[in-house]
Amino acid sequence: MNNLKSRLKDGEMLVGTFLSLGNAVVTEMIARAGFDWIMIDLEHGMGSETDVLCQLQSIDPEKVASFVRVESNQRQRINKVLDFGVQGVMCPRIETADEVRTAVSAMYYPPKGIRGVAKLIRASEYGSRFDEYQKKVSEELLCIIQIETLNALHNLEAIAAVEEVDVLFIGPSDLSMALGVFGQLDHPLFTDAVNNIIKVAEKYDKQVGILLPNTSVLKQYYDLGIRFFAYGTDAFFISNGARQAVAALKKQLNGSI
Repeated sequence: MNNLKSRLKDGEMLVGTFLSLGNAVVTEMIARAGFDWIMIDLEHGMGSETDVLCQLQSIDPEKVASFVRVESNQRQRINKVLDFGVQGVMCPRIETADEVRTAVSAMYYPPKGIRGVAKLIRASEYGSRFDEYQKKVSEELLCIIQIETLNALHNLEAIAAVEEVDVLFIGPSDLSMALGVFGQLDHPLFTDAVNNIIKVAEKYDKQVGILLPNTSVLKQYYDLGIRFFAYGTDAFFISNGARQAVAALKKQLNGSI
């Protein structure tokens, strides 16, 4: 495993992106771009669990860590992607400490959790390194909990207090929507919520993550203490690149046709 957990604890800044297309070739290209981690998105993305397996086969886990945002905290959803060999799980729409504990229990083998044991899985190189993998899971698996609702803010201390949580990840769109200030990331209600999340995270020795709306605000959030950053998606990069190419080509004609 690419041990991002220890790197985060050391205060290193880690930058990643979301993958929403479910395409292995696109995944391979993005994974070679230099990100520290990639997040395969099963919540809003177009791919399925079958696509996740193909995507993982297209990347080098020693060069970029792979995570999956699952649809829910159900054991079956989490167990499946972990068996594929992902190095961490992001759970969306978490609102209580009990929901966190449900997710955590699905991530770890007994006695720490309730993850089912199957040795012939991709994560353990089909059984040849299961003992080593089991040890690494306990030490290196990253648990990322999204904070994006009013209930999550209300229960923030209890959520952060769960020992196995590594990152409290801010979803700006959902959180600003919940606060009634959608997209206004400089609104006091949103900035106060961000500052409180950072404060609580520091109290419980957790890291904070956020999806950046643009690259120019990274230093702003870095100075606040955030170290786990996401920017863009594979769909955004392709769409944006295509639009920029078309605009550049048409600009050369200066409206002559």
